[in-house]
Amino acid sequence: MTGWQMLFYKEVLRFWKVSFQTVAAPVLTAVLYLLIFGHVLEDHVKVYDRIGYTAFLVPGLVMMSVLQNAFANSSSSLIQSKIMGSLVFQLLTPLSHWAWFLAYVGSSTVRGLVVGLGVFVVTIGFATPQFAAPLWIVLFALLGAALLATLGVIAGLWADKFDQLAAFQNFIIVPMTFLSGVFYSIGSLPPFWQAVSHLNPFFYMIDGFRYGFFGVSDASPWLSLGIVGGAWLGVSTLAVHLLRTGYKIRN
Repeated sequence: MTGWQMLFYKEVLRFWKVSFQTVAAPVLTAVLYLLIFGHVLEDHVKVYDRIGYTAFLVPGLVMMSVLQNAFANSSSSLIQSKIMGSLVFQLLTPLSHWAWFLAYVGSSTVRGLVVGLGVFVVTIGFATPQFAAPLWIVLFALLGAALLATLGVIAGLWADKFDQLAAFQNFIIVPMTFLSGVFYSIGSLPPFWQAVSHLNPFFYMIDGFRYGFFGVSDASPWLSLGIVGGAWLGVSTLAVHLLRTGYKIRN
């Protein structure tokens, strides 16, 4: 293996060794959401005039799981390495900042996709899946996971302790995820809140992902692709710069 491949392999093993916690637990959480919301609202809510609420909910829960776990993987790995002092051993290696970026973002993307796939497989029994545009499903899953994995790198570099990382996740990542249309179509919101939702980049990830299943969405999938892709390029530029300068890891 090359340097970045070895670091990537190490990071994948890190979450896979405790897969009951890092994979099975998020899948169970998503299923509980589906059971509660699907059971209560299935007979009362129809989305896009033809889609049952449970079927509508499944892609949102899958994507929410992908995003949250991709972020959690890279951010937790970096903060744990900093606090435990094991990060110094990676600093002693001749790995470039690009190697770090590829390994952390790549491994976190893998975890997000594995959890998302687990959620999808488990929820098949609740609603018959539709695949109107499979390529959009794959594209938004990859872009969404990579974007949140990159944000996780930035958060892990910035945070000096677990409290700071928890604040980043609880006050930024979780609210933006829950207010992005996971549990509802923004078409059902008043005009003001629809406009606010369009300022949330997480909305475009979930809306574009859901378009791949049903062929309908609240925004154009091309617009969603442009916003999500642009956001990933922006945060990737920042993450690579922080790694190149050794922000909070070389002192």
